[in-house]
Amino acid sequence: MPWRIHTLMTQRLEFVVLANGSGLALSELCRRFGVSRKTGYKWLARYRTEGAEALEDRSRKPHRSPRQVSPAVAEQVIALRQETTWGGRKLRRRLQDLGCKQVPAASTCTAILRRADLLGKDGPKGLLQRFERAQPNELWQMDHKGDFPTQAGPRCHPLTVLDDHCRYNLVLDPAGNQRGPTVQAALTVAFERYGLPEAILCDNGGCWGALDGSGHTPLTVWLLRLGVRVLHGRPYHPQTQGKEERFHRTLKAELLSRHTWRDLAHCQTEFTRFRQRYNHERPHDALHGDTPASRYRPSVRSLPAHLPALDYAGMDVRIVRDKGVITFRNQTWSIGKAFASLPIGLRPSPQADGQWEAHFGFHLLGLLDFTSLQPAKHSVRRLSSFRPAQP
Repeated sequence: MPWRIHTLMTQRLEFVVLANGSGLALSELCRRFGVSRKTGYKWLARYRTEGAEALEDRSRKPHRSPRQVSPAVAEQVIALRQETTWGGRKLRRRLQDLGCKQVPAASTCTAILRRADLLGKDGPKGLLQRFERAQPNELWQMDHKGDFPTQAGPRCHPLTVLDDHCRYNLVLDPAGNQRGPTVQAALTVAFERYGLPEAILCDNGGCWGALDGSGHTPLTVWLLRLGVRVLHGRPYHPQTQGKEERFHRTLKAELLSRHTWRDLAHCQTEFTRFRQRYNHERPHDALHGDTPASRYRPSVRSLPAHLPALDYAGMDVRIVRDKGVITFRNQTWSIGKAFASLPIGLRPSPQADGQWEAHFGFHLLGLLDFTSLQPAKHSVRRLSSFRPAQP
């Protein structure tokens, strides 16, 4: 039987004292204290050789562990963790990529972090559904991270762009505002380096979500002229841009919360360093531990030196007026102020009689529906299926 825990040391000390001076047989004394003879002889031998301190419980840790991780590897795991917020799987993969000879299991890396008190709270458990495009540059996701102040300059509004297929970070710009020309300048730099994507997904706010109901701004019109489709997520549904939201969480945890920002130049320096690590060093769970850079390939579509001309061969052409409207067949139609002074091509819809398609370059903006009742004179009508397609 085991010792009674609540008087453990008292019982042991009393036992060894009585065993030395009572004259009672040790087997009988063990019976009265409820322990085996083996246990009794063990504590008596320890007391006689080492004194009362030897009655304390000893560690059950083995004297040697041949397969134990070396202190150097443990220190490397801890050092990587202190520079990042990575867990056991990412740390193990990073050690493999660095050519470490002794790579512990992911669970061992986690145990090292736990002993060093470097583990945060566990995230929510459950199965994740991931969706991604089949090839790089089929879709880019774009958004602004929440702005933050700097000590000696304007507030920083980080602009981020991510490839949907491989999570490669294409733009991480410490912008001083969220205006269209600022975003266009950052996208131009990205297009010159990586080429043109097939489409860009964004939300409905800021410089890419028009307030006139058209869904287009000068920025999105510029993208359409380059042959880049513009997709908008469902309002108040950030899950549509889940990869961007997840990247923003990583950006905040591994960079933004670790610095006091002096100015935009300081932001640019640290953003560049973080982007290098995120794209080329940080293992990504959704990529089975690969880095985004190992999966990304530049687009074969290069940024043209000049915007392509708008060709409407075989169509009726109307110039959008300053208020964003055109007149066609004695009716006024709203196209969007972002298209002011630009030509729009109109042709009969092959799908239904009485409907005309409105095109901007190769992009279908919507339908002019003449099958419905005639509106009041001077009223402005909107296109059917007007808003850009959602992903």
